[in-house]
Amino acid sequence: MESPIVTLTHASKSFVDGKDTHSVLDNVDFALATGASVALTGASGSGKSTLLNLIAGFEPLSGGELWLDGENSLDWKDPQWSRFRHQKLGVIFQQFNLLTPLNVKQNIAFPLHLNQQKWSDWCYYLVDALGISELLERHVSALSGGQQQRVAIARALAHKPKLLLADEPTGNLDHKAGLEVMKLLSKITTQGNTAVLLVTHSPKCASFMQTKLVLDDGCLRNADLTPRAATL
Repeated sequence: MESPIVTLTHASKSFVDGKDTHSVLDNVDFALATGASVALTGASGSGKSTLLNLIAGFEPLSGGELWLDGENSLDWKDPQWSRFRHQKLGVIFQQFNLLTPLNVKQNIAFPLHLNQQKWSDWCYYLVDALGISELLERHVSALSGGQQQRVAIARALAHKPKLLLADEPTGNLDHKAGLEVMKLLSKITTQGNTAVLLVTHSPKCASFMQTKLVLDDGCLRNADLTPRAATL
């Protein structure tokens, strides 16, 4: 049986603010199978974005273990993290983080260059599905916020990652464009081999994912149940 792409074991994360300690994760167990999709909801400030940053290795755990594609990331150094991010991870940030000196096509192709891959039919499919095929030669600085968000989504998916972390990917999109994005994310899990962990405040967006979890008071629970740990 294939290992889950993400496994958190007794995971904890806390921040120290002066004399106060704020717990974001409290002894959480969580597993995400390859090809599964999860919507992560919760109140603002509950730590949803922090959880994505932990899985991506942008922040360290305070306790517990994080296994990624069968490997314990606690043993990783910078080269191992770089290899995982370049080859297996796609991230859609709230801030987009596009390379402003480059045009749309160059931004989307950036992860391809890191993996010695070339622009493919898959890339043309993505830009068509996202409605940005006519923007490929435009510089991203000339785009609207919604257009930049769609470019960021295409870039995150261009290299066909095994894991996609998406932080409010429809936040700058109108209803129609947001619907198309969610259809695309749903499709890559059902027809592809990509696991999706989606942070969203939108019940409509969450409905496109196979499972909905809530981060509340440091614990993950199923939206319809109340277990301390959540495993897929």
